[in-house]
Amino acid sequence: MSRLTGWWSGRGTAAKVELYTRWTFHFFAVIEIGAIGLVPLARAEETRIAAPLALTLTLLVCAHAVLTAVLSSRALDWVLDRRDQPVRLATALTVLTAVIALAVLALRATGVLADVAVTSAVATGLVTFTLGGLVLCLRRPRRMMYGVPAAAIGTGGAVVAMGGHPGEGTGYAVGILLGGAGIVAACGFSAWLMKMVWELERSRDLKARLAVAEERLRFGRDLHDVMGRNLSVIALKSELAVQLARRERPEAVDQMIEVQRIAQESQREVRDVVRGYREADLRVELEGARGVLGAAGIDCAIDPVPMELPAGVQSVLGWVVRETTTNVLRHGDARMCAISLREKDGSVLLTVRNDGVREGAVMERGSGLAGLRERLAAVDGTLEAGPDDGGTFRVTALVPVPRSEKGAGA
Repeated sequence: MSRLTGWWSGRGTAAKVELYTRWTFHFFAVIEIGAIGLVPLARAEETRIAAPLALTLTLLVCAHAVLTAVLSSRALDWVLDRRDQPVRLATALTVLTAVIALAVLALRATGVLADVAVTSAVATGLVTFTLGGLVLCLRRPRRMMYGVPAAAIGTGGAVVAMGGHPGEGTGYAVGILLGGAGIVAACGFSAWLMKMVWELERSRDLKARLAVAEERLRFGRDLHDVMGRNLSVIALKSELAVQLARRERPEAVDQMIEVQRIAQESQREVRDVVRGYREADLRVELEGARGVLGAAGIDCAIDPVPMELPAGVQSVLGWVVRETTTNVLRHGDARMCAISLREKDGSVLLTVRNDGVREGAVMERGSGLAGLRERLAAVDGTLEAGPDDGGTFRVTALVPVPRSEKGAGA
């Protein structure tokens, strides 16, 4: 079953919306053929339409439906900036629609095609579906709302110009006006929605990259601030020691002792910077998770820390929050993430639960959860991760709190 659904569940939200939109427009071709193309064949015997004429009309409608589907697919690629605007294809569809519609109306006027149901279905239907395809080729779909009345008036005017009754022409115009307005609104909104979803997806990825870049800049800035001055002093004093040594002055030893002291101090400061970068504070990580997930459009609910925790316990739980937050962003399309902490038999239990996990996304094989288990093992803690009821994914970390430290914190 996973193989059958993997082609869908393995996609991101934007890819799912795009796939749904594309297949909706492809299904329009099936609707056009079934609702319009089969009408001449179905009414051929009842209205005595010549079989060759009925078959020709059906084939023309099928060709029109296929061309509309191809135009819709190319236009969606253009909306997503993946190819050039399909101007030639749109022109070809417009010309084909005009030729077929005028030919059907001419056959109706000369009496060759006496069935008004066939004439109205073919002429009105082709113009309506064409409007739906053309709206995808515009940067501003609302401009197509001017094209719908123009197509309706043009078709109704053509009926009257070929000798039809004004009431019949009005019927054609009203049918195209109502049907065209509906399909233009639906198609234009679908294309706009698909584009917005992709832009949100790209915006989320960009925010994640900017967050990583900002963290790198912060670490580089801190390291520069620590080492820049000390290295300058070391270089200056080393040069002074060399000059004194060449003169056989005893002060050279004092200068080298000072260099050694500064170098040891620099090592300590670098360790402090790295320790601050590697260690995680629980409350800081919780606020960071709220901000990062919120920026990605994920609703994040966090329970307050129930008690004062030792520094070692806070650090390891902070790492759990940091890693699980990364997994939520990387391995799924979550809309909700809940983080809770509570006391349990002298231990603290951290639970992180999120939805939107993609089927087939294997996180157990990665190094993130394995590293968390190693950190938790160092403080006698345990980690469990896996699917939960309701299609969610849950990570639980249980860390014992030493009684002495717990009492001191309290």
